[in-house]
Amino acid sequence: MSNRLLFLLILISSLPIYSQVTGKVTDEKGTPLPYVNIYTESGQTGTTTNDEGLYELKLSKAGDYVLVFQFLGYKTLKKSISSDAFPVEINVSLKAENTSLDEVVVNSNENPANRIIRAAIKKRKNNADKLESFTADFYSRGLWRIKNAPEKILGQEIGDLGGGLDSTRSGIVYLSETISEIAYQKPDDFKEKIIASKVSGDDNGFSLNSAQEAYFSFYENTLEINSEMISPIAEYAFNYYRYKLNGVFYDDRGNLINKIEVLPKRENDRVFSGFIYIVEDLWQIYGVELTTTGKAIQVPPIEALVFKQNYKYSEENDLYIQISQSVDFSFKMFGFGGNGRFTAVYSNYDFKPGFDKKSFGKEILSFAENANEKDSIFWEAQRPVPLTSEEIEDYVKKDSIQDVRGSKKYKDSVDVVQNKFEITDLLFGYNHQNSWKHNNFNISAPIGGIHFNTVQGWNGKLTVSYNQRTGKDQQNFWRVYSNMNYGLDEERYRISGGFFKKFNNFRKPYLRIEGGTSIEDINNREAISPLLNDVTTILFERNYRKLYGKSYISAGYEQEIFTGLRAFGGLSWENRNALTNHTDHVFIDRDDVEYTSNNPLQPANFGSEPFQEHSIFKLNLSTTINFGQKYLNYPNGKYNVSSENYPELVLGYEQGFGSNVDQYNFSQWKARIRQDFNVGNKGRFEYQVSGGLFSNSDNISLVDYQHFNGNQTRIGFGSYVGKFNLMPYYNFSTNQNYAEFHAEHDFQGWALGKLPLLNKLNFNLILGAHRLIREAGDPYSEYSVGIDNLGFGKFRFLRLDYVISDFGGDRNGAFIFGLKF
Repeated sequence: MSNRLLFLLILISSLPIYSQVTGKVTDEKGTPLPYVNIYTESGQTGTTTNDEGLYELKLSKAGDYVLVFQFLGYKTLKKSISSDAFPVEINVSLKAENTSLDEVVVNSNENPANRIIRAAIKKRKNNADKLESFTADFYSRGLWRIKNAPEKILGQEIGDLGGGLDSTRSGIVYLSETISEIAYQKPDDFKEKIIASKVSGDDNGFSLNSAQEAYFSFYENTLEINSEMISPIAEYAFNYYRYKLNGVFYDDRGNLINKIEVLPKRENDRVFSGFIYIVEDLWQIYGVELTTTGKAIQVPPIEALVFKQNYKYSEENDLYIQISQSVDFSFKMFGFGGNGRFTAVYSNYDFKPGFDKKSFGKEILSFAENANEKDSIFWEAQRPVPLTSEEIEDYVKKDSIQDVRGSKKYKDSVDVVQNKFEITDLLFGYNHQNSWKHNNFNISAPIGGIHFNTVQGWNGKLTVSYNQRTGKDQQNFWRVYSNMNYGLDEERYRISGGFFKKFNNFRKPYLRIEGGTSIEDINNREAISPLLNDVTTILFERNYRKLYGKSYISAGYEQEIFTGLRAFGGLSWENRNALTNHTDHVFIDRDDVEYTSNNPLQPANFGSEPFQEHSIFKLNLSTTINFGQKYLNYPNGKYNVSSENYPELVLGYEQGFGSNVDQYNFSQWKARIRQDFNVGNKGRFEYQVSGGLFSNSDNISLVDYQHFNGNQTRIGFGSYVGKFNLMPYYNFSTNQNYAEFHAEHDFQGWALGKLPLLNKLNFNLILGAHRLIREAGDPYSEYSVGIDNLGFGKFRFLRLDYVISDFGGDRNGAFIFGLKF
């Protein structure tokens, strides 16, 4: 016997042997039924039909079995099989369930559906507690299609997305499967070990499908889907829904099943519509067919999300338990759209897992060794839901494309085309890449670096960099770069450069070394961006940025010490010199406004300087603590997941020493705590508290003051927590002890959603409060009321707030126009 044949026999003998029952499930008209549940009556083995109605049931041995075919809206069918030889083909046709109201005693004083929902709400917590801990086997499949995709979005070419798009710019752009073992314990302990992972078009890829992200329990009051969505049996569900008894039927156990239609009272609330099936007397969920929209979850590109969950009775737990789920979605944006589905199948539940204190830790996801290297034989034996012809074709096509596109010859040919220099690169930048060696040389867009300020006049910035990715999956990299800046009116050229390296993707250690000359904001919070300052200076004659020159050399290192704790240390030498305005050129001359000096302490004294030239050493130490942080442990990296149940704490120490101006030496201790979390159906709350203690700081340089994130533009960006929207940029800067408080609550439709007519606009009410306390001087406060989710159609990126500031009894109010992307 040859060695090759011997090896093959050993390999075959080591594989698990499965008997197969295959077939097709249709309705009475012969139409295939997708996602029908098929399982043995004992419940030990199960599967689900695919989009084409095909199924494969893996049985450990031949013998006698009773197969159960279950699907919402159809009569449950049981079929006995007995065979000594497999595979066996069993095709079945399911009959539509005849829901009836004949057996329902209608009380004219009450909607019968309300009686059922009230009973389900009363038993909701008790039924949810039966799911307080379990283990299970889990299978997931994710598929995402795009239709009629453009060749460019916002000027950027998108290509064919890894070969997913055909000549009509349509096709599957994501297809992935996982097989995993999961463990769960209330309230939020979760653990998943992925045994096998497969990504179409990437034989070294790891699926993004997650059992924790796929777990939706309608026994909870809310389900987090971007917003907190209200369950149809939440304790306050009657504030959001109306109900209609659509009919009743009996399941295979003889239990009466109520089919309840769920009707939102207000379509833009955080709600579902569709059907929920409730078991009479047990008041448990038998199944759901519920839909929500992008408007409801406030993700406008999403058109619909359709949840279908199927349950079967568990003798062990006296509960109907979820055995499969599908989430269908569709989206449309920028003139194109698509759809997809995420499928989940649960099996082999154990509701008495015997967890102890060591059963759960910070790791919530891990991969078995070689999880992404399972061959087609393994997947054919283990996959509970057979692939459709479309999915089979995608795997075959993407595998062949990967073989071609992964070759050096192909990558070099693509590089030749993309590396070709064009005249427009003089304006929009140039990138030269070597895909085979994973490096690139880049020159930034000159046109994007052009700005205007009163110190330099028109000025330009150019960045030249070389990047090299390393590691098996190119997850690590190093970079060398140089920044060049020139101001026309200042007639000053500055250049700086540096080296940056990320060593690995687990503790993510970073090293940065820099040096050269640069121009910087005196307010190191960069409260106003160069682009926004361009607009205010050119159009409104308001030169808010105040700048200084710096020659420096610095080094910094950062890494995770352990999960939840990250530390940074940096040391620099800086020579700083004050700058003055070099231009008074006005684009639009305004009689009531004029430029201010570059000295924020004396805005009308154009020859003054805010500090004397000096050199100083700076030491910066900080640590970030994320309480309750957990992580996903991928073979190619570790990805932290913060918990909204706990805040983030940042502790820091800053010291200036060795200055040639003795009074400029100082030290400061800093702390900041921040958290945001959902408040059930009442929205989301976010807060930040920070403060600092100065020492030996009576006469330090203005550069080393504690500056605050103010705003004088009446335009806001992103979250407002940590910002003062009416505070002048420098009026409250301090070299003494301070504390600041910020809080904001986004009601996410809870308040405005209840007002007639206004609720149709799908706006969010936001209330905010902000306060600064300094060791010397009166406190500064701001209070705001705002409307978020403003816009038109799918473009909801505007926000409007009215803010009132209070300082020393002087109150001022103004509107802030917010932009978010």
